[in-house]
Amino acid sequence: MEYQEIAKPSGPYKNVDPNLVDYAASRADFDWWRDAFAKMDWLPGGGLNNAYEAVDRHVDHGHGDKLAMIWVGKNGEEERYTYSDFKERSDRFGAVMKGLGIERGDRVFIFMDRLPELYFAAMGILKAGGVIAPLFSAFGPEPVKDRIEDAEGRFVITSPELKAKISGIFKDLPSVEKIIIVNKNGRSTEPLDDGDLDYDELMANASSDDFTIENTSQYDFSIMHYTSGSTGKPKGVLHRHQAVVQQWLTGHWALDLKFDDIYFCTADPGWVTGTSYGMMAPWTNGVTQIIYEGGFGANAWYDVIDKYKVTVWYTAPTAIRLLMRAGSKPVEEHSLETLRFIGSVGEPLNPEAVVWGNEHYKMPIHDNWWQTETGAIMCANYASMPVRPGSMGRPFPGITMAVIDDNYEPVALGEAGALAVRPGWPSMMYAYWKKDEMYNSRFKKGWYITGDQASLDEDGFFWFQGRADDVINTAGHLVGPFEVESALIEHPAVAEAGVIGKPDPIAMEVVKAFVTLTPDHEPTPQLQRELIRFSRDKLSAGVAPREIDFIDVMPKTRSGKIMRRLLKARELGLPEGDTSTLEDD
Repeated sequence: MEYQEIAKPSGPYKNVDPNLVDYAASRADFDWWRDAFAKMDWLPGGGLNNAYEAVDRHVDHGHGDKLAMIWVGKNGEEERYTYSDFKERSDRFGAVMKGLGIERGDRVFIFMDRLPELYFAAMGILKAGGVIAPLFSAFGPEPVKDRIEDAEGRFVITSPELKAKISGIFKDLPSVEKIIIVNKNGRSTEPLDDGDLDYDELMANASSDDFTIENTSQYDFSIMHYTSGSTGKPKGVLHRHQAVVQQWLTGHWALDLKFDDIYFCTADPGWVTGTSYGMMAPWTNGVTQIIYEGGFGANAWYDVIDKYKVTVWYTAPTAIRLLMRAGSKPVEEHSLETLRFIGSVGEPLNPEAVVWGNEHYKMPIHDNWWQTETGAIMCANYASMPVRPGSMGRPFPGITMAVIDDNYEPVALGEAGALAVRPGWPSMMYAYWKKDEMYNSRFKKGWYITGDQASLDEDGFFWFQGRADDVINTAGHLVGPFEVESALIEHPAVAEAGVIGKPDPIAMEVVKAFVTLTPDHEPTPQLQRELIRFSRDKLSAGVAPREIDFIDVMPKTRSGKIMRRLLKARELGLPEGDTSTLEDD
């Protein structure tokens, strides 16, 4: 799909996506979102821009002196930025991008650790009319290359150490015109590669005084995240500026954000949680956000909460299980007295974690459900109601969800089925980049089919049951088996590879691979280790297999498709089910 401007509708619903009128589940849903859109600060030219709603409007409303960001560096550094600071720096980077020739809809990839400059750049790109495409900083060269190549990214923003990790990919990326290097506080003493641009120099030579935000419409593309599927490489999920209305409201109602809150989100901006709830939701609600560059650590995280008096904390079930493993001592050594709300997302939060939170934090952990494709929270355990341990919660106002059968009809209460949503919510994905057929396949008989399985109880609470496909959820990150299999078969020893998710008490699932070898290689422990290192170098430690088993014959259908279902059943000792389509040995 190529970029195109979609005309704004006329008439009484001019500030609402016409899809909401066409597809909303009920008039009540439509009225809810219409009223929400009316509360946005529209641009003087009639448009809508995420960055303006997150940053500039607070300055325009007299709150420029309020702290927007407290950055805590991995080496103990601290930097503080007000909303006025944020506006000035993002305006200046917007001017940088316009000076470099950015056009509306250009994809700009950000491959960085959590530095203040990442957020200034992201907001500046949006203000200049570009589309931000953040990448997980732990990725290896192959995932970065695949995504930039697929999206035809024109600009890349990265740091010296991350550029060095992926330097070999750019010869194969003709679409990339400019690479901007952020050398935070002179951490690297190496000179820039020929043709690379220095962020600090660009910013010093740019002025925010003459910069004007591009008059983006609510229908313009704003962000692209990649998400994995069972087959093929990850697909680019495109969202539009109108998503900001749902991110703002869900931040307020589902995460209970209030203007005076100190907010700590542990998600990396390379994943959708790190943008929807690490950028848009908190800053549209005017909070002060802690940006912590360091990695996971029970004492380190509790130190941040205590030192900066965090009131709302949003994290992931994997992290909570690691905190549980760290035990009660780190909790007892910290007061955590300012905390009033804890949220969790990325994978199901097991009931034991909710109980543990009640016991150790003296408050429940509120799980919620949404996806990269939905763009914002769809179902949540709210501060205003008791948490049912293990439940996803109840749908957000304006959202209609159901559990349906193969005929797209609701199943009986308590029965498992496909989790589906009525289309038309503001943060709904607009497209899978250049994959229209795949996009259309997700919408059936008036439903968006999520790919998750769930059940519904008599009180309207939804309960996650599992995935309907082979996608692996490891520590909240969706990993497509095809991507891992493709990396493994590049090794000369590997003839075929099949990848599954293996249950894990901490990460929910870990990636496990089964490989058949070429005739001139023997299965040895040394080769296992070599293949794990090989895949980590190409992908990342979080995506690469943790375990590899050698097998003589890969189970496949007669059409040649690897039967991952059988690999998983045999690994876990489960019934193999129907094997009538299995090819003869």
